[in-house]
Amino acid sequence: MPQINQLSEIFVSQLFWLAVVFGIIYFVIGRGLVPKIRSTVSARETRIAADLQRAQAAREEADRTEAEWRARMDAARVEAARIAQSAKQASAVETEGKVKAAADKINLKVEAAERVIRDAVVSARSEIELVAAEATREMVERLTGIAIDKTDAAAAVKAQLNV
Repeated sequence: MPQINQLSEIFVSQLFWLAVVFGIIYFVIGRGLVPKIRSTVSARETRIAADLQRAQAAREEADRTEAEWRARMDAARVEAARIAQSAKQASAVETEGKVKAAADKINLKVEAAERVIRDAVVSARSEIELVAAEATREMVERLTGIAIDKTDAAAAVKAQLNV
């Protein structure tokens, strides 16, 4: 085989060119591109670190803003509860006043009605006494034939009814 026979003749030249190519690749990549890549990676790491710091600062600001908002909301809730409580108290006082006014009005009507009833009872009682005295006087006169004075009959009926 001719390829194997040539191997010893061209092996050294191929090793030489292999070393030359690897040397060129080493100097181009190792000395030219690697520093650029390192600077890019370093810049990227710096930018990422700065972004992380800004993100952390933004998170802390957001937490602080949220805490302030929660404090304002708590204060607003307390104020709303206070306003609701004072409104309830004012409403209770107003309702109590209305109830008292209505109760006073009803009491006046009840007292007036009681007066009318007392007057009616007194009037009815006096009429009953008059009728009973007249009936007693007439019964005594019919049964016994004795005429009794109206005042005596009224006094006797009154004495019996008061017992």
